[in-house]
Amino acid sequence: MPSTDPGLERVWYVSYGSNMHLDRLMAYIAGGRPPGSSRDHPGCRDRRPPEVSRAVELPGALYFATESALWTGGRAFYDPDAEGLLYARAHLVTLGQFSDIAAQEMYRGPGADLDLTAAVRDGRARLGDGRYETLVCPGLLDGLPLLTFTAPWRLADAVLNPPAGAYLRHLGAGLLETAAWGEAAVSAYLAARPGALGHWTAGQVTRLLTR
Repeated sequence: MPSTDPGLERVWYVSYGSNMHLDRLMAYIAGGRPPGSSRDHPGCRDRRPPEVSRAVELPGALYFATESALWTGGRAFYDPDAEGLLYARAHLVTLGQFSDIAAQEMYRGPGADLDLTAAVRDGRARLGDGRYETLVCPGLLDGLPLLTFTAPWRLADAVLNPPAGAYLRHLGAGLLETAAWGEAAVSAYLAARPGALGHWTAGQVTRLLTR
């Protein structure tokens, strides 16, 4: 479905999970199989890397729920309406690239631009019932919309599940790659997220990051 805003050519793809790590994101853009994955990604129509990537802090909460077949343990989700602060990475991509990345996360075939009108206007647009089929626009950066995708449910309704160490290490590496936060801040942040809290300590996360 084409976008109803013909002037919207670029957007910020906000990654708060494994795609904060640029090497992993490029598997969704250029195609291929990320390390440790059992699934090949077809890639985007436009295979250029993001124009720029920036660290962002946004209102809302990161939490861990469901069960990842790849990582085992809980996956990362974002509730923009929950109390808290999200550490994330915003990648400047084309509308087509964001649409194709979202399609691959939704286990759909890439190739069609999403209509982002409702998400940008209302802050949220539900495209389906899947775990990453709800678009969220938490605001603007440099006049362009910040966009990501998450589950249709809220944090208060989620069945939390602790994340695996390998997954936390990957998220931590993506955050550290930005150079915006230090190791201690990243470790404390990840250990305190719902789902991880009570199962991981900041010290344990630090040891994961320094292996």
